Amino acid sequence: MSPLNLLLLALALVAVPRARGACPTSAELKNADGTRVCAKLYDKSDPYYENCCGGAELAVEPGADLPYLPSNWSNTASSLVVGQRCELTVWSIRGKKGKTRKFSTGAYPRLEEYRLGIFGTWSNSISALYCRCY
Repeated sequence: MSPLNLLLLALALVAVPRARGACPTSAELKNADGTRVCAKLYDKSDPYYENCCGGAELAVEPGADLPYLPSNWSNTASSLVVGQRCELTVWSIRGKKGKTRKFSTGAYPRLEEYRLGIFGTWSNSISALYCRCY
């Protein structure tokens, strides 16, 4: 492959971040049948943003009220994306107790960057949630 072709391929990969596993945009959050998804939680993040939003996914429908997440998702999410015109409210303790935070429309690839009290972060700390769309 010529050096020019390699350069063009590298530029294409930079221009299309989803090709490298980056978080989807809010507009891309849809089910296979095209219906709206309020938010998606992911169990993997990475120091490199382009490698975040990987691993297992939990799709949250509009209006979902989960005071108790499924046992395999409690304190597991490390990145998330909130759909367009939606808001995700999360709690740090099951039963909608403990600390709370609202995430508005957008991608949050590294929940380690969002403080939970003095010593903690929201990575692996979400135990309950409520998602609504406007």
